[in-house]
Order: sequence, then structure tokens, then C-alpha cells
Amino acid sequence: MAALVKSKVNQAIEILNEYNIDLWLTFVRETAANRDPVLDLIYGHNLTWQSALIISKAGDTCAVVGHYEAETARQLGAYNRVVPYHEGITRHLLREIKRLGPESIAINYSPDDVLSDGLSHGMYLLLCSYFSDTPWQYRVVSAEVLIRALRGRKTIEEQARIRNAISITEEIYDQIFDKLEPGLTEIEIASYMNDRVKDHGIDTAWDTDHCPTVNAGPDSPVGHVRPTELNTRPGQIVHFDFGVKVEGYCSDIQRVVYIMRPGESAPPAEVADGFDAVVGAIRKTAAAIKPGMKGYQVDRVCRDAVIQAGYPEFMYATGHQVGTLAHDGAGILGPRWERYGKTPEYPIEVGNVFTIEPGLSVPGYGYIGLEEMVLITEEGAEFLTVPQTELILIK
Repeated sequence: MAALVKSKVNQAIEILNEYNIDLWLTFVRETAANRDPVLDLIYGHNLTWQSALIISKAGDTCAVVGHYEAETARQLGAYNRVVPYHEGITRHLLREIKRLGPESIAINYSPDDVLSDGLSHGMYLLLCSYFSDTPWQYRVVSAEVLIRALRGRKTIEEQARIRNAISITEEIYDQIFDKLEPGLTEIEIASYMNDRVKDHGIDTAWDTDHCPTVNAGPDSPVGHVRPTELNTRPGQIVHFDFGVKVEGYCSDIQRVVYIMRPGESAPPAEVADGFDAVVGAIRKTAAAIKPGMKGYQVDRVCRDAVIQAGYPEFMYATGHQVGTLAHDGAGILGPRWERYGKTPEYPIEVGNVFTIEPGLSVPGYGYIGLEEMVLITEEGAEFLTVPQTELILIK
């Protein structure tokens, strides 16, 4: 973890220079109870007393922390200056900022991106009180653009960890598809998959009670829900939403199967057509993505593909970023709806990892939702998952 943190701190220095921000200040306390999400990238541990992680565009990095945590900060090796304190942080923090003399200080607040909004209101007020009657009170800006780039631009090491999580997820999917048969409940299916997660000694990508989501047929509620006692039956679509977390990085993949009725040699036309519509929308979307596009432009491609195939508009974003969390913040591939704020306006960048996940319901059969993961390169979208292009049939 230390090597990865050091690489992200170095990346932050590059981004500060790119956006001409003099200094980035992450100000936290008792992070086991109220954790700023960016700590996973630039520190990797919890902090107890009021603590300041300072990164300047000149390459100066400083951790002002309680004396009991100074040694951990030193061992991390990401901060070339560690300043411990006893009674209070104020004079140490102000001295370090004065030493660096910034014209702009980015702090972690954002009205749109939840993962750039790690500074609590109480800590903001405290920081304002420290800065009162100093030049710094007029030099504070949002760190949103910085954190967005830092989270979104996955390093080679981050990409490798995501690929590993995807590989294990696809392996567990193959195992459940071999085991799947009519009569199993959603809970039994999910328990089997969670046992395989435990075999690997890893975690699910989100709450285990809801990961995987398993939808057996048309009566199963679709969304962020836990599996139920519903049984799988012939003539049903079974939909899965599942991911794992390996070395701090996640996967998020959806798959569908159809359980054949006795005597059926192929799925019903309604099911096959729905599946083809979703696959086609994913292909069109992946082919359209280019660095510099806005998320809402990509979303429009996917949304139009589903509508033009004769299905209702899906009422969620086409895709989200994946990283240390299954929903990794920053820009989304989504429509310009109120609930998404400005996140669909963010430009797509090289190194971003997105899902593409259109879906539709087939009355009487169930929900068809596929979710693939792509890496944004200079040329466009590279599939990280092995895309599901054929409907899996359970006989």
C-alpha cells in the first residue's frame, strides 16, 4: 500500500501543476468515524487527532499529525516532512502554510462529487477559525478538480488491481453458472457466490448482504436489494450484479442467464431480442467513447440505442467509475438530471475505468441488465471484462 500511496501523492503534485493550484490541504480527525474518502489514496491509514496532509505543486509534502501517529506517517514514506504535535495543531499548521506561501489552497469540498466532499462542515468551520486574520482565509478553493483527476486517472498499478478483481469475479460467475439449476433460491445462489469470495480471502465490492444481487424472474425487485427466497424456475431470466474487492480495488459486473423450459431449444424471441438490444447498446457505447467527451454525450449514445430498439428509457446513468469503491465518484456516463449535478459534464480522461450498464425488463420473464467495465485509452474504450455477448442457457 505504501508504494501505491507514494505514487498517488506524486501524481497529485503533477495535477496541482496542471491546474496551477499552489497547495492541497486535506484536514481530518477521527477518520475511523468520519473518513475522508481521499485518505485511501494519499495516506492509507486512519488518523485520530486533527491532522493535515499538505501537498504543494512545488513537490513539498508535509503531514502535521498527533505525536502518536508521527511514526506511521514517517514509515509511509510519502511525506518528506512529518510534524508531530501535542497540545494543538494550529500553530504548526499555520507555520507550515506560511513556509510554503501559497496563493491558492485547495480543500476537500464539492456540491456535486461525493468523493471530493470529504471535509466535514465542522472541520471546515474549525479551519476557517484557524485562518481568520491571516491571508489564507481569502485563498481557499475547492479541491474537486484535483481529487476528480487523482481518483479517475488510474495508474498502471491501480489498473492491475482492478484487472485482478475482474478476473476473480469472472471466475466466480463461471462457477455459479456451472452450478445453477431450477429450484435454487436467490439466497442459496448468493450464499454460494459469497463462499467463493471467502475462499479467495477477499471482500465483496459492496455490502455482502446485497452483493451479489440476484433477480430470479419477473417478481424479483431490481436494484440495490438483497436476495430473497424466490426460486429460480424454467422460463425465467436470472440477473446478477456482483463484484469483489482485491487489494483495495473493486470490480462491478452484471450478467444474465435464461433457464430453459422443457422442450425449448432456444430462448423465447422476446428474451433473445431484449438481450441483443442490451448487447448492441453496450457495443455502440464502447465504440463511441473518446477522451475529452462529456459523460452525458456518451450516455446519450447508450440511451438512444435502447430506445431505438423499442424499449423504454432506463432511469439511471449508463455508467460510473470504478476504483477503490464500486462507485468511485467523479464523472459519470449519465444524463443531465438534477440528481447527478455537474458530474455528467466532467470530461472523460485517459486512465478512467467506467462501467457500461444498460438494462431493460422483459414482461413475464425478468430483467436483462449487463454491466461491462472499460478502461479509457488514447484510442478510446478497452474492455477489461470479457463481454457477455451470448445469452447463457441453463437446461
